[in-house]
Amino acid sequence: MMQAVCVDVPGGPENLLLKTVPRPQPKNGEVLIKIHATALNRADLLQRRGLYPPPPGESDIIGLEVAGTVDTLGLGLKRNWKPDDRVMALLCGGGYAEYVSVPEELLMPVPPHLTLSQAAAIPEAWLTAFQLLVLVAQVKEGEVVLAHAGASGVGTAAVQLVRLFGAVPVVTAGSPEKLKMAEKLGAAAGFNYKEESFAQGVHDFTGGKGANIILDCIGGCNWEPNVNCLATDGRWVLYGTMGGRGVEGDLLGKLLSKRGHLLTSLLRSRSLQYKADLVEAFSQKVLPYFSEQPSSLRPVIDSTFNLKDIAEAHRHMEANRNMGKIVVNVIQ
Repeated sequence: MMQAVCVDVPGGPENLLLKTVPRPQPKNGEVLIKIHATALNRADLLQRRGLYPPPPGESDIIGLEVAGTVDTLGLGLKRNWKPDDRVMALLCGGGYAEYVSVPEELLMPVPPHLTLSQAAAIPEAWLTAFQLLVLVAQVKEGEVVLAHAGASGVGTAAVQLVRLFGAVPVVTAGSPEKLKMAEKLGAAAGFNYKEESFAQGVHDFTGGKGANIILDCIGGCNWEPNVNCLATDGRWVLYGTMGGRGVEGDLLGKLLSKRGHLLTSLLRSRSLQYKADLVEAFSQKVLPYFSEQPSSLRPVIDSTFNLKDIAEAHRHMEANRNMGKIVVNVIQ
């Protein structure tokens, strides 16, 4: 048996209950991880409210990423994992628990100088940002990339990856503190969407050319300024709808006049093969840069909670107070 956070009735953070449930057993090709830490994602809040169920056949325990140690090896493994290896993993679910069983293709070794709490902040946010930039938008050197929510987990990863790939990151955020942090990570400019027009800011920064790529987790309420500041032949990549799903107005006409590409992407619902290829590409092209001294890349951690305080962690994210990732330690 093991401890895990369960949601018997969808609703608020108070519905997150720590319970004793059966410990998963590794199937063929899987590795059982003893979880040391997990991290929050916006999808967790939606799942808690009953709005984002796990894919069919996956764990209904919330949690999309973990770091920990190898506990038990399933049969038929292709790689040389050993008990107590430090690993981090992308999940379809199951992270808010003491153990999770994961296909070995979704495991990555933890860079030597990172703690397991730091490593828990990498898989979902960094693989999402990498996927959006490399596989979806196909970022090129010298391009200007506008990342909304620049102080979020994905945003802080995107800023660093854009710099790594030789492009120019600019961000939006809702406070001077968040903008300052994004600029410390490498953002060339930042715009407070509560106080100024980010479309005008991008226009001025680019000399009227606009952003080549927009990474957008906001959606509806931002469509017009997004199109206004999109470069000709630019790629607008939608990966969330925190600002609403509805659109009113001349979206298609304005997008057409820019020859703009509207691309959308989700990660959780992708096939195991797609995720395996993504993890492999990330492991080769990005993971080594976490190990350099001084490191080129670093996970940004806002705060750390214990598993018994998971409801408080959710409230912290819902209040939009975090700058970087919210980590939950399972082992103290």
